Amino acid sequence: MAKLPVISLSKNTASKSDTIAIILPEDLKLSPLARQIDPSGQLKRAISVSKFTGKIASSLEVIAPTNGADKIILVGCGEPAKASESDWLKIGGKIFAAAGKATKISVLTQSATKKNAISAEAVALMAAGAKLRAYKFDDYMTKPDKDGAQKKMSFGADDLAGTRKEWQRLSGVSDGVLLARQLVNEPANVLDPVEFAKRAQGLKSLGVEVQVLGEPEMKKLGMDALLGVSLGSVKPPRMAIMQWRGGKKGDKPVAFVGKGVVFDTGGISIKPAGGMEDMKGDMGGAAAVTGLMHALASRKAKTNVVGIIGLVENMPDGKAQRPGDIVTSMSGQTIEVINTDAEGRLVLADALWYCQKRFKPKFMVNLATLTGAILVALGNHHAGVFSNNDELADNLFKAGQLTDEKVWRLPLGEEYDKLIDSKNADMKNVGGRFAGSITAGQFLQRFVNDVPWAHLDVAGTAMGSPKNAYNQSWGSGFGVRLLDRLVADFYE
Repeated sequence: MAKLPVISLSKNTASKSDTIAIILPEDLKLSPLARQIDPSGQLKRAISVSKFTGKIASSLEVIAPTNGADKIILVGCGEPAKASESDWLKIGGKIFAAAGKATKISVLTQSATKKNAISAEAVALMAAGAKLRAYKFDDYMTKPDKDGAQKKMSFGADDLAGTRKEWQRLSGVSDGVLLARQLVNEPANVLDPVEFAKRAQGLKSLGVEVQVLGEPEMKKLGMDALLGVSLGSVKPPRMAIMQWRGGKKGDKPVAFVGKGVVFDTGGISIKPAGGMEDMKGDMGGAAAVTGLMHALASRKAKTNVVGIIGLVENMPDGKAQRPGDIVTSMSGQTIEVINTDAEGRLVLADALWYCQKRFKPKFMVNLATLTGAILVALGNHHAGVFSNNDELADNLFKAGQLTDEKVWRLPLGEEYDKLIDSKNADMKNVGGRFAGSITAGQFLQRFVNDVPWAHLDVAGTAMGSPKNAYNQSWGSGFGVRLLDRLVADFYE
């Protein structure tokens, strides 16, 4: 992982730095501190002759100003009161990128008017945006980092105490996002099911209780749907159960379940070679759940939370599961495996059943890079949501709008359910060419009983999604901020 910046918080001051970033609203009025830094009026002249508008994440660089800094960067924040969480993250990412090779950066957030005052949360979000932008997956590069020494970034704040409180929360959440990105980016020869489970156990240092089930324990529980997926791999399967007890003793937990197929060849129904290397990211759901548990524990969320990840590798082999095989899930329901490349739902079937049976949660949300069909429907900008509960689906939508990790609800219904009925077993694992994402959701719904539940299909958002000002990584960490917001706003 590339060097992350060392971030500090301070009062807005005119301390000397290689680079000074000044946050400027779209009225383009310089604060008293900005005018103090630039007594000659160079900044004001630069603004007047440039096309700088002060719109969100717009920027203007002034090289070698008179105050001794190498450069001053003016970064727009539009109307601060109207800027979203994502807007502030983008501004922080923009500052980090614009700083270039500078190693000491001061960010000044003082406003010229009370109307355009920048809140404590906004300052902390900018710091988080800078940290998220700094992430780069370069662990296996042998050449030195071209970006130079580690950056030291100081973010000024008028409300320092409030900013420190917000940063304590957002720093942990951003660390959870980075953990999820790192897991998705790791190659499958490094991050096999056993190694993934070990990294989940690393959350114990934050107070998370972690239990890992091996093949014998899962066999005893009757998880033959999950175990069938792993038959062709020499890498043994694992299931990690993570618990954060931040709520009242005895309160039902909220639960999150992740698909963790660390590499998916498609099994006997093997995928085409082109692009198969991206299937190292088929554990994006499990990565998000692990990152979420890190985030919630780091900020000491005041609720009880369970995170469960089913970890397997789907490989072709003489022992591998075949099309036409019939397996019995932990629920006792039988499944005819029509296509071994529809494996994630088999993993989730047992994980969801185990979760609802053991923990009896308030709700379950599962995340999975489940279908290519969701990319056809929604592209890379929304995750698909399928749910048996309107309130939960609405809360997910609201959290997505606030975090810009957007979701869009698609239907479930008996008409689609009939598409996965099998003449040889209770159900089959695919429903044909049409409505592929919906029939996958219908399949999963058969393993949740009456528990409020939502399925997030993140195939288009967890990996290879469009880059932005605070994410330049192939693995995006999608879902961590979304679900952290869901818990914070509705379930704490």
